Amino acid sequence: MNEASRLSRTQEYSLAVAAAVVTANAYYIHPIIGDVATHFGVSEARIGIVPALNQLALAIGILLLLPLGDRYSNKRLTIIFVAGQTASLAVMTLAASFVGFTVGSTLLGFFTIAPYLLPAYASKRVAPEKLGQVTALLAAGVILGILVARAGAGWIAEHYGWRLVYWIATGLMLAVTLALPRLMEGGERERNGTRYWPLVFSVFALAREHREVLLSGTIQALNFAQFIALWLALALYLTAPPMNYGTDVVGYLAAIAAVSILSTPRLGRWADAVGARKARFLLAIIQLAGLALFWPLGGTLWGLVIPLVIVNLVGPGVDVTGRMTFLSLQPDLRTRLTTVYIVLMFIGGGIGSIGSTAVYDLFGWGGICALLTASSALLTGLAWWATRFGR
Repeated sequence: MNEASRLSRTQEYSLAVAAAVVTANAYYIHPIIGDVATHFGVSEARIGIVPALNQLALAIGILLLLPLGDRYSNKRLTIIFVAGQTASLAVMTLAASFVGFTVGSTLLGFFTIAPYLLPAYASKRVAPEKLGQVTALLAAGVILGILVARAGAGWIAEHYGWRLVYWIATGLMLAVTLALPRLMEGGERERNGTRYWPLVFSVFALAREHREVLLSGTIQALNFAQFIALWLALALYLTAPPMNYGTDVVGYLAAIAAVSILSTPRLGRWADAVGARKARFLLAIIQLAGLALFWPLGGTLWGLVIPLVIVNLVGPGVDVTGRMTFLSLQPDLRTRLTTVYIVLMFIGGGIGSIGSTAVYDLFGWGGICALLTASSALLTGLAWWATRFGR
């Protein structure tokens, strides 16, 4: 690799910021979902369609668009997809109807491919001894984007209205769209000889051949569904009687997820020592205990903090250990196996989105607590069964 083509430290941090901005877009809705529902005059059950279609469109986008990274320049694709995100956000920002807002959100999900292309781009432009460091930096950018989106959206919506959240998001995305052509220097040779559809369909063949990735993906689908369901339901619960808090309080609680930045690298090192499957099972047990505490402790704001800390400490670890089960396989399979895993994860996110708002509309907070506990019990059972693969 030519020294001139390597990323400078400034470029590395700038790409991490870009990763934060492009990832944040899917998470602004979490603390403000009640405000958006009220504005458009839709029920709590119906508003769940917005994040649900966003997550399902993201799954479809990952399946259909991510394989293009094996054929076309990562730089070129990233710029195109980020521009698509920016246009989609503009539709959401200007939408006068619920249908228009939902269409914009769905398109936004479909184009949210950049967080998965940026690491591939960066990996080709850093020295081998810095690969882990730069990959971790981009991952930290993603986590930071989620945290700032949820905490910031709640505060802004409470004081200035939810629409300003999307005006700011659109402005940030426009800035990133304009900056990327200069940030992502150097072109890549495009592999036009690689056929696109056979590459996409090969994902299904690999999934059949490596059945454990389907199991790991299903476990992560449940894990991600719980994450989405919890935060959407919390936003509805905390801003309604008898709690009657503002969206800023929802954002403050969302900041608790910062503990995962500290815990996840340590859990990864621990999983290296004890084994990914065993570690995932143990983390699943702890997560089940944390989710079960939401019912007895959820009557007060401070009571909610305890299970939230537990869940945010171990939840990302379930994802990390799930990825470890197949990322040790041969390098030429990892991208496509990761595609299977991520598609299943976002299908779970879509189901969690629509399921949580529907359950909350019908059964309230108690129904959500029962749903989360049952889902976590199923996840724990699957994680125990998966330990058989490691024997």
